[in-house]
Amino acid sequence: MQIVVAGPEHLPIIQTLFREYEQELDADLCFQSFEAELADPFKKYGEPKGALFLAFDGTAAAGCIALQPLTEAGVCEMKRLYVRPAYRKTGLGRLLVTQLLETARIKQYHTMRLDTLEKLQPAIKLYASFGFREVGAYYDNPLEGVVYMEKGLGVSR
Repeated sequence: MQIVVAGPEHLPIIQTLFREYEQELDADLCFQSFEAELADPFKKYGEPKGALFLAFDGTAAAGCIALQPLTEAGVCEMKRLYVRPAYRKTGLGRLLVTQLLETARIKQYHTMRLDTLEKLQPAIKLYASFGFREVGAYYDNPLEGVVYMEKGLGVSR
């Protein structure tokens, strides 16, 4: 398994993985400007403050994860963690989260936040295993069963 920094040449793969992610959530993500994100994911997740990673098994795309800066200084958000069904329970989700946490520290973020859905218990358990804890809502999300989580990254403020 290889994790790579996504570039413009990966746009069709990113769009495919993000669509699969949306379909699996079975939720309308229009409140997150999802269509604009699909058209240009690097606007939201691009360097220097963001990041977007893809996982490959040979030439087959296996998953993705993104880092988004938030408006609060030193705070970022994990977005779009998605592992294709054939690659689940292989440790790929853990590898992607590890990569994102390391990248956030390098970029000098002191806190990472995320939101997920209550029904995604395997994801919640994964996040908890990295030290994420439940917190109050940090933005308005109209979906039902949203769980907000946060982790300090050990970078001084």
